[in-house]
Amino acid sequence: MPDLLNLITDIDGVAVGHATDLALGSGVTVIVFDEPAVASGTVLGGAPGGRDTGLLDPSMTVSAVDAFVLSGGSAFGLDAAGGVQAGLREVGRGFAVGSVRIPIVPQAILMDLLNGGDKDWGLHSPYRDMGYAALKAAAKGPFALGTAGAGTGATTATFKGGLGSASAVSSAGHRVAAVVAVNALGSATIGDGPHFWAAPFEKEGEFGGLGMPAVCDHRMRLKGMNTPATTIGAVVTDAQLTKAEAHRLSLAGHDGFARALLPAHLPLDGDTVFAASTGRHRRDDMASLMELCHLATIVMARAIARGVYEAGALPAEGAQKAWRDRYPDGH
Repeated sequence: MPDLLNLITDIDGVAVGHATDLALGSGVTVIVFDEPAVASGTVLGGAPGGRDTGLLDPSMTVSAVDAFVLSGGSAFGLDAAGGVQAGLREVGRGFAVGSVRIPIVPQAILMDLLNGGDKDWGLHSPYRDMGYAALKAAAKGPFALGTAGAGTGATTATFKGGLGSASAVSSAGHRVAAVVAVNALGSATIGDGPHFWAAPFEKEGEFGGLGMPAVCDHRMRLKGMNTPATTIGAVVTDAQLTKAEAHRLSLAGHDGFARALLPAHLPLDGDTVFAASTGRHRRDDMASLMELCHLATIVMARAIARGVYEAGALPAEGAQKAWRDRYPDGH
């Protein structure tokens, strides 16, 4: 389809906004829905940080969300959802409880406090204001990848991490897309070279078109044995899903982690995937759900590789080098 941007904003009714602070070495990304979206999510990493993630369990009462928030800042970054809630409340969004509306804004955070940025922010963290700013910046269409938003301070075992996104269309015409902040304890690249673990799923050279190396080095590479890390993201489709089906879609997104990062889901990872359906297009058969899960795995894997491929190093002394620093000519 010629109008696809290979971004999560290819899903009608989805906007994305960033707040990026290169000096801080951190940022916030907001995925906001025009209308409440049926949503769920899963945490498979051993060291997660989140806000309002419990309500995403399929057995819980609230079935729809107004937005998702991805943020740096570790536990300090959880303030970002408050800023997003404030902005949504301004425009009357939220779950109705009597005469009150409460915006539903699940959030996941990543650990970027040790990347060389200036974290001396005083008494209160900047993340509430950054969340509000990211919401106000949310728009349809293109948005920045790499060192932007929640991917600003992200790192991996081998190269600078970043924010990535990718999309696909099912045989039934349903769109499915992922956005992810890649801050992995492990690596998105193979051995010491430029190749990506996600290479078999690449489309149109979106992360260099290098394919797979002749020999794969499977040795474990970690950015630290005692350093918490988290890759956080979301998968969204325009196909109608129940909350339980959205939960299954989030698990398929984690399969994308396993295909693009080695290792993934470690005891010190907080790997989290949200999933949502805008419900714009009818779907009620098992075959289409299975294909959506298949594509969710693939778009997440591609988005992870794009996040690393598009990143640039932070302007801080000793900051981790980006893939493009080492391979400026693309290989």
